Amino acid sequence: MRNGTNHKSRLQTFITSLRVGVFLARKDILRANIWTTLLIVFVMTLTFLNLVVIGGILVGLIEGSVSAVRDRYSSDVIISPFNQKSYIEGSPRIVSMARGLPWTQSVTARYIEAGRIESGYQTRTRLNDLLDRAGGLVVGINPAEEDAVTGLSHLIVEGAYLAPDDVDQIIIGANLLFQYTPIVSPGLQTLKDVGVGSKVRLALNGIRREVTVKGIIKSKVGEVDQRIFMPERELRALIGRADYNVDEIAIKLKDRALADEAKQALTREGVGEVARIQTSEEAQPKFLNDVKATFAILGDIVGSIGLIVASITIFIIIFVNAITRRKFIGILKGIGVSSAAIEVSYILQSLFYAVIGTGIGLLILYGFLQPYIARHPLNFPFSDGILVATLGGTMLRVLILLVATVVAGYIPAKIVVRQNTLDAILGR
Repeated sequence: MRNGTNHKSRLQTFITSLRVGVFLARKDILRANIWTTLLIVFVMTLTFLNLVVIGGILVGLIEGSVSAVRDRYSSDVIISPFNQKSYIEGSPRIVSMARGLPWTQSVTARYIEAGRIESGYQTRTRLNDLLDRAGGLVVGINPAEEDAVTGLSHLIVEGAYLAPDDVDQIIIGANLLFQYTPIVSPGLQTLKDVGVGSKVRLALNGIRREVTVKGIIKSKVGEVDQRIFMPERELRALIGRADYNVDEIAIKLKDRALADEAKQALTREGVGEVARIQTSEEAQPKFLNDVKATFAILGDIVGSIGLIVASITIFIIIFVNAITRRKFIGILKGIGVSSAAIEVSYILQSLFYAVIGTGIGLLILYGFLQPYIARHPLNFPFSDGILVATLGGTMLRVLILLVATVVAGYIPAKIVVRQNTLDAILGR
């Protein structure tokens, strides 16, 4: 019976302290200098944005690369030959099967051959003079089908896209041209003084043919920007392939969430026995996932520093506020206000600043920053960066910020309230 009474008494004391603390916090906030309040809220808003945005942009840099590889190269499902094979056996049947899947939107089949592109041969005066040359993969495509899957025509930065009836015309990746990749390195060869309309020589399979650069493509995807594209019929004639066996098949689905179902359907039909089937996630280079994880850690580190700074700021503000009001706190304790109620009032003040600052930060993040950057990606040399801010991750950071703020408000209040009541009243 006595234990039940004690429990009820403690609960009543807690409720009373909470009510008094809410009253005192409300009065303090209303009486506070408006500019001081705005400054504290501004600091909390910046802290929240620092926690979320810095890491979100760092991760978004790599997420932009991941999306680019999927959208501009592999699409949702990609089929390629096994390492010991030079092409996909039975390609016409597999292409027909891919087109017949209920989830398929479009399919492109690519012929690929290692080759070399040369320039400067027209002005060479001696046979032993070195040519300007660059090695890359020559890719034969159906221009309309490739464009339907990867939007290749929208990635042309100079010149024009291929037409199905083009003869001796190519589009060339920006990584093969010095004007777009101005790097001088023994392991990297690029063509100088080559642009739209230039005559260059294509060399593959021991055959050389003069072709014209019709367009230049820049996708920020290495697998694309290191390639030379031409109509499939032209490349088939050069490499002497009459069996229609291709080297890559990219499948764009109506809903990319169904990539696993599409892969399983192709596997059931025996495609996995003659070729490698991968979803876009499986086809991503491993280093992208590693860099993404590293950038996420860096973002957390930078955000944590901001969180520490904000906590110290709140601590100093509450501590100075409490120190300057020691006499008032002593009087409150003298008339019977509990220490717990006074501590609650300062905790609630800290929480008020954090909630308002976080609320403004959420409005800025989801109302402006994320949609704006989604429409206007950050133009980095290797990626169109976006802002990654998942709701779950953001709410976790909000919780961390609120907890840190509560602790930063409680500690200075506890230090000051523990002072002797008489000494506080007399200012000793």
